[in-house]
Amino acid sequence: MSVRLGELSPQRLLISLKNYTQMANQSLKTSPQTIARIGGLLYLIIIVTGIFGELFVRSKLIVSGDPATTANNIMASQLSWRISIAGDMIMHICDVPLMLIFYILLRPVNRNLALLAVLLNLVQTAVLVANELNLLTPLFLSGGADYLNSLEPHQLHALAYLSLKTFDHGFAVGLIFFGLCCLVNGYLIFKSGYLPRAIVVLMQIAGLCYLTNSFALILSPTIAHALFPVILLPPFIGEFSLCLWLLLKGVNISKWNSQTRAGQSS
Repeated sequence: MSVRLGELSPQRLLISLKNYTQMANQSLKTSPQTIARIGGLLYLIIIVTGIFGELFVRSKLIVSGDPATTANNIMASQLSWRISIAGDMIMHICDVPLMLIFYILLRPVNRNLALLAVLLNLVQTAVLVANELNLLTPLFLSGGADYLNSLEPHQLHALAYLSLKTFDHGFAVGLIFFGLCCLVNGYLIFKSGYLPRAIVVLMQIAGLCYLTNSFALILSPTIAHALFPVILLPPFIGEFSLCLWLLLKGVNISKWNSQTRAGQSS
């Protein structure tokens, strides 16, 4: 026999509403395993789009030390160039939810450090998004607009090439903050216990490599050119390993629950 609402006492009604709310919250609560796998997928998109833009488009069109050939290559492959910029923007869009996912996953270890990692990553993404404007500049300078008639072709080519050099250095500035983010996240992963500590070493090395490469480019371009691209191989291994682990393995649920309870009781 069903019980009508009017037959419930206020105490029983409150208990029933509380139980219903708890059940609803449990049903809406996303498993950390699901969150980790979504993070792995986003990370994979970031890696793929980043590699596509840099290795399959820009490296083939930009000729070092030759502004004229570079400008002509870009204008002859405008669609590919624009697709690479769009790919970069997809990469940066995916950065934002991935920051949130790392915060959720690492918050039980230390909320303040997890927030610090988000802020460092946010600065990196903001710098890199603004830096994308430097990739649009060669298209503007080679577009044949009337306001460019006062400049000679070689001047336009030099300005376009200068914007690409600015893009390289802007990317290096952004990676300083990401390198610091890797160091903080590596420490949190080490302390977590629910993510593999082997990845900690890779992420710490990745952070140090990013910092070394960026500061070398700012302080001594000669040293930076000698280190590049070998110095970016460890970061790729570290980030790709973390990406695959999140995508295929996720987190250790029992240790996650223990860490979460410990954080709530502290």
